[in-house]
Amino acid sequence: MSRRRPPRRRGRKGLISLLVVGALVAAGAAFYFLWWSPGSDSEPTALKVRYRTDAPATSAVARPWLEVINTSDKPVDLSDVTLRYYYSADDASAYASNCVQTALGCSHVTQKTTAADDASPGADHYLQVGFRQATGTLAPGGSTEGIGLQLYRVDHKNLDQKNDHSFDADDSAYTPSKRVTAYLSGALAWGEEPNGATAAPADSSSSSTSKSTSTSTSKSGSAAGPAGPPALPKGVLFDDFNYTGPGDPALAANGWEARSGEGGPGIKDSWSKDGVSFPTGEGEDAAPGQGQGQALQLRAETDGTPKGTRQSEFHSAKGTVFEGTLVARVRLSDKPAGGRDGDHIAESFFTISPDHESKKYSELDYEYLPNGGWGAYGPRLDTTSWHDSATNDRVTKSHITKLGGWHTMVITVHDGKTTYSIDGKELFSNGSDHSPREPMTVNFSTWFIDLPFKGSRSWDMQVDWLYYQAGQDVSGKDAQKAVAGLTADGTHYVNTLPKP
Repeated sequence: MSRRRPPRRRGRKGLISLLVVGALVAAGAAFYFLWWSPGSDSEPTALKVRYRTDAPATSAVARPWLEVINTSDKPVDLSDVTLRYYYSADDASAYASNCVQTALGCSHVTQKTTAADDASPGADHYLQVGFRQATGTLAPGGSTEGIGLQLYRVDHKNLDQKNDHSFDADDSAYTPSKRVTAYLSGALAWGEEPNGATAAPADSSSSSTSKSTSTSTSKSGSAAGPAGPPALPKGVLFDDFNYTGPGDPALAANGWEARSGEGGPGIKDSWSKDGVSFPTGEGEDAAPGQGQGQALQLRAETDGTPKGTRQSEFHSAKGTVFEGTLVARVRLSDKPAGGRDGDHIAESFFTISPDHESKKYSELDYEYLPNGGWGAYGPRLDTTSWHDSATNDRVTKSHITKLGGWHTMVITVHDGKTTYSIDGKELFSNGSDHSPREPMTVNFSTWFIDLPFKGSRSWDMQVDWLYYQAGQDVSGKDAQKAVAGLTADGTHYVNTLPKP
């Protein structure tokens, strides 16, 4: 039979000890309050960043996966959080990035590649990652889960990550990384900057020994600023085509496909995804204000034989646009990129029913023919609204005009009317009899109507960006302003369309 433990009795000696301990606790609390007050330079760390990679040191694309964890006892608004992943720009090349996967939605993740103010070995640039307002809040102990990013050279050459400050080939599983820094409202909250500055740890016992730069005066430019960019507009699809190539996993994640395989129009069964690329916008091909950004490029090339012909098409995988305004910044070509001129080439921007046999078939077309075709002279732009392709039920208008260069092309479907406009000038409109009857895919293509002569030649069409606002009549000028705001915030892709 076990004995019952007698109750503890506090005598005078125990009471004195308790009072001493209480005094020490109170003094410690007072000291802690003085050391860690809101806005203090030594404010304890509130964030932790975990990192992993699934790319080798030498590869076409760096693939850092980042996870942010709230280590504080208070909620953290993600729009107050920024991350920096440091790298060295090989050969002084321009770099770009995109988002492949995140539970937060890639539309809410902003990214900017920036030259460091105080370049260090392995860290003359950094990828800054932020979050738009209304992205969400991390509860105490909460995590963003993995954010899959890609970083690459815009000339698409291999990059060497071995000297990159934030890269670690051994971290194939998520591991806390102090080489990726995190900032909370502009204050360094996690990690070590390349200049050696560190955030004050939560268990620091003295502010005098901390190397904290959690104020807005960090050398690497962690200046405190406003919260993240504003919340995304509703009912918008936007893309500025920051991709590595036709095999980029971000394409499928964002709902795009590069066509490859059979069918028409043009030279049958000559479609190839190899004609789709994302070159830098430098030089004469640059869109106004594009700088070193990227563009979607579609190349059609041939040696004059069907077997030696390759045509290109890039399109959304599902029907996404219906009533509203679709705008694209497109560069049309009046002459070949290489070889002899004279081809009957078609450069197209259009929407179409995903099922071409649909009873609600819908199609809205821009088709530019710099050298004409089908027995008609060029240069010519055809604007066409289809009701039924099987019966050739359509309304169309041809415009004899030369359009080589960059243009803002708009298709508006609103209040039973479809309108085609270029650079703010209305070209053609039709009534409800030929308005779309179901959601359509977005398509860009470059293809040969026929092959009039032998010899190698190629034609290029480029797209700087695409913007769609569901249910609203938006001018091309206003769409350009919206795009400028998104790209300035570091937003490369947005999809806030209602789910079908």
